[in-house]
Amino acid sequence: MRNTINSAVRAYLRFSKRWLFKTPNRALDDAYEAALRIKAIEDTHFGGGKISSDYGTYGTNVRSYFQSELQKYLNIAKIRLAEFKVSSSILGLSTQPITEIQVDEQPIDESRINIIDQPALILKKLRLIDEVLAHYGGDRSGANALVIMSDPSQVNGRQNSRSLTNRMTSQTNISNRSSAPASSEDMELLIDKTGVLPRSILRTVDRIKQDLDPNAEREVVENFRSSQNRTATSLRFVLLLVIIPLITQQIVKNFVVGPLVDRYRATNGAEVFLNVDIEEEALDELHRYEERLRFQSLVGNAPPIDEEQLTQKLKEKAEEIRQESLDTSNDAVKNIFSDIFSALAFALFLLNSRREVDVLKSFIDELVYGLSDSAKAFIIILLTDSFVGFHSPHGWEVLLEGVSRHFGIPESREFIFLFIATFPVILDTIFKYWIFRYLNRISPSAVATYRSMNE
Repeated sequence: MRNTINSAVRAYLRFSKRWLFKTPNRALDDAYEAALRIKAIEDTHFGGGKISSDYGTYGTNVRSYFQSELQKYLNIAKIRLAEFKVSSSILGLSTQPITEIQVDEQPIDESRINIIDQPALILKKLRLIDEVLAHYGGDRSGANALVIMSDPSQVNGRQNSRSLTNRMTSQTNISNRSSAPASSEDMELLIDKTGVLPRSILRTVDRIKQDLDPNAEREVVENFRSSQNRTATSLRFVLLLVIIPLITQQIVKNFVVGPLVDRYRATNGAEVFLNVDIEEEALDELHRYEERLRFQSLVGNAPPIDEEQLTQKLKEKAEEIRQESLDTSNDAVKNIFSDIFSALAFALFLLNSRREVDVLKSFIDELVYGLSDSAKAFIIILLTDSFVGFHSPHGWEVLLEGVSRHFGIPESREFIFLFIATFPVILDTIFKYWIFRYLNRISPSAVATYRSMNE
């Protein structure tokens, strides 16, 4: 019985000793993992640059999430790096056997690296931690840890008895964790692993702290007022984006370009029919008028009409149609110039409203991110079916014909059919690429809902 207890105590002491002497490596691994998580966010969402609220068009909630994740990982990296420095100066590094590995000429940031010895791996991790901390004003504690590693006086007697450059003949490949998560679910799992307590408990504690904060009510009121001002500014800006071009187009058309075009075409004897389509419409209308007169005379709805009376009425109708065709041609010329001025007014208004544009982007981001997954999927299906769906060619045909009449351009059926055969296909490809490249990374659940609804 006593031997059993002694054996259990010795086993527990051996385990505690091994755990204690592995503290430097364990702390360095945690700091290195936190640095990798920061670098993964930089590479995935900020183009490899510093995590900043000035980058991209992320909403307020998304920027707040990134800043909280950054602060959390920075704290983990600094605390664990300090633990590594203190423990390695007292205990020394792990004395586990070191394996000799073949070296390949590959960049340091490869997902799979070949390592010669343990010091090389430690130096690599410390360099990465220093690089990440330097982006955010870190104290480069890793550089101090390098001094501790290179100073033999900081290593205890047991570690001096085993050289860190001891080599064996076996070969091993050590794989680093991937720097970019495959999905948001993987990110959440990795975040949960790095913390001592589950994130749900920490969120509950933070919520209780916010509820007990005496300034919480004031912050809520300020956030509500900020949201209210942002909404009002965004709606006013959208209305101005619509109203200003329309008002400019009407003013220029009726008071500037219109009189000039009417005077010029009247004095220079311009063509009545701007294109063949207007002429064909005029001839069809005159022909239908003649047929209507003859039909009413034959069925007795009108008194009999001879050729002279018919010719006189046709002349009057032709003059009326001529004036309508001339007005239609003049109106098409006016639309060209007035739309140009309208586009210039729209562009100038945008250039002079940069702050409003940023507010509108923030408002749209908050609005979109606030939608449920089913609502996001519904909007995507509505847009895709409207512009690239089965019935969309009819809508494109009507739209192109309206644009042609608006600018007085002859309708080309070949161009319309060619446009319908190519542009919706390109647009559909862009939609699919956006869903695969961006939406799948931002909201995978919305993509899954979209696929389920689309099936």
